[in-house]
Amino acid sequence: MFFPFVFLLFLTIYYLRMAQGRRLPPWLKMQRASGENYTKIKNLSQQLNLNTICSSGNCPNIGECWNIGTATFMILGDICTRSCKFCATKTGEPLKPDPKEPSRLAAAVKILNLLHCVITSVDRDDLPDGGALFWAETIKEVKKINPGITIEALIPDFNGNPDNIKLIISAKPTIISHNLETVRRLTPIIRSNAKYDTSLFVLKTVAESGIPAKSGIMLGLGETEKEIIETMDDLRQVGCRIMTIGQYLKPAEGFMEPVEYIEPEKFEKYRQIGIEKGFDFVESSPLVRSSYHAEIHAGLR
Repeated sequence: MFFPFVFLLFLTIYYLRMAQGRRLPPWLKMQRASGENYTKIKNLSQQLNLNTICSSGNCPNIGECWNIGTATFMILGDICTRSCKFCATKTGEPLKPDPKEPSRLAAAVKILNLLHCVITSVDRDDLPDGGALFWAETIKEVKKINPGITIEALIPDFNGNPDNIKLIISAKPTIISHNLETVRRLTPIIRSNAKYDTSLFVLKTVAESGIPAKSGIMLGLGETEKEIIETMDDLRQVGCRIMTIGQYLKPAEGFMEPVEYIEPEKFEKYRQIGIEKGFDFVESSPLVRSSYHAEIHAGLR
């Protein structure tokens, strides 16, 4: 068993090196973010000292999403306790949670007149509950100040603690999402201090509550078609109803290089397979990220 693992690891490293310096294919060319709503959300986030994963994660859809009035706000600071190989969010020792952040976020949602709000956070392994209580308070505050708002909570794994997951469920967001990020084999290479089965447990706990569970993966990290389909099956088995699939892009220098760039036709193939397997929604194209078309998943379009 040891030799196949070493061989696959060597193969992955080889392809990573081969990918260095590769130019982006034409279907991955992105337009520069601009527009009235884009500027409004950017300025307001800075004024209220709010973080967005759209900015910190260098999302390629930031212009499109912000201009239709959708943004993903990141709570509990902008410093993560984990250091995943694909993520541009800062890593280190986080600051103490800001007790005024929930009210500032709720105010921003109201000022922007959002109908749907996506909330995510850094991993806070430094906190006893991983930030779960803060999460629940934030969701409740946004709902109180914005009656009728729909909310997607894109949560960390809370190290698989069911009590912490249930705190989020008790706040009753519209959708709860948690990303697998990649296939089982690549999880220990790509994700820091995360386990594939722990993530499946998080999604299973959410699905059993009756709240729609959502997850996403990146392609181009060296996974095979068989592994992608197996991941779909794993997600369906735990009750996941919404899936996003996008191309991994290196967010900055010093991060992993893509092993390959997947063509749009292959993404469409995976979308069709996912629908056939019973997902309610499958967003699958090169520039898709986990919050892409989130308002559609909440039933607003």
